[in-house]
Amino acid sequence: MKSFRKSARFLVPSLALALSVPANAAIPTPPAELAGIPVSLLVDLGSGQVLVQNHPDTPFLPASVTKVMTAFVAFEEIDAGRLPMDRRFSVRPETAKEWFAKGTSMYLTEKDHPTTTDLLHGIMTASSNDGAIVLAQGYAGSVPAWTAKMNDAARRLGMTRSHYNTPNGWMDEGNTYVTASDLVRLADAMITRHPALYREFSGVKHYFWRDVAMRSHDPTVGVVPGADGIKTGYTREAGYNFLGTAERDGRRLVMVLAASPLPKQRDAAARALLEWGFDAWTPRHLFDQGQPVVEAQVQGGTDRSVPLVANREVHATLPKGDNRKITLAVHYKGPLQAPIRKGDEVGQLEIKVDGLAPGHVPLYAARDVAVGGPLDRLWNGFINLFA
Repeated sequence: MKSFRKSARFLVPSLALALSVPANAAIPTPPAELAGIPVSLLVDLGSGQVLVQNHPDTPFLPASVTKVMTAFVAFEEIDAGRLPMDRRFSVRPETAKEWFAKGTSMYLTEKDHPTTTDLLHGIMTASSNDGAIVLAQGYAGSVPAWTAKMNDAARRLGMTRSHYNTPNGWMDEGNTYVTASDLVRLADAMITRHPALYREFSGVKHYFWRDVAMRSHDPTVGVVPGADGIKTGYTREAGYNFLGTAERDGRRLVMVLAASPLPKQRDAAARALLEWGFDAWTPRHLFDQGQPVVEAQVQGGTDRSVPLVANREVHATLPKGDNRKITLAVHYKGPLQAPIRKGDEVGQLEIKVDGLAPGHVPLYAARDVAVGGPLDRLWNGFINLFA
């Protein structure tokens, strides 16, 4: 692993003076509503910084928060052109018999032929258990084949402590489990990779399927300004869970609450935590979305370097009224090997605020770099002798 480092003064010259002034402001105290909730996590996606955490890497039962991964897999297939939004699904007789009115339901019968859009609204808005099963069976052929897709997506996202055995989160003797840190990765990917689908299916309060009025149990949408999802969950074994997010002025926070003993306790904590994240902390702008952060060395390519960029606005997150020191570092496995495709994730920007745990924001290649021919390699080798 090669670590490439540059100072904040080099990377962001316009902020050099502001970044070099330390301050002594206290770290904000998390809201009292979090007391008694076993798992909690709040992350600022623009800086990758954790603002509060309690057991972020301890596996827990997600209950219906499982359906976020089912929706994400569907989003991946839709945007890849493999799953049309207007595709109609059949309901198998055995599925209708087992899942009709089992928990939260779309009340699907053998006579129904819901579209992909219908099922995703049922899954994300109403937390439909039968809708998740119909989607899984209809697209992948079986529930195990669908959960294999879920676990493959989890692996690709780096969700190293999570496993899926069901598409809907119904009790399965603990074979489906997640961590708060992994759920933040999933939420980040859903929002940044599939923004249009995220906006269409997350944060919807009401949806009608036939004569079935479906409503969301999200405790923040329509209550906390900027809140737009994502999913609640409950079983007796899991308690009350929530994967939530809100965006204000381009700054997005993602929150996880798990194993709350009461829904009112979870809901109050969700609202208080988001408000605290926006009110007690402030962003210090560093880079615009797509702005080059650094040039990474490339070996064996038509170019000797490639700009690295973030797929979001990047900032440091500080306690409000604070001016403590900020240090930046870029890490990547280098030199990068050609060929490189635009959009490949190849590194990370580390944002370290004095006295706080560092945050990390992914960096991507800003352009393609093809494999160089003999003359390219000869010329680049010659230039490297004098670099």
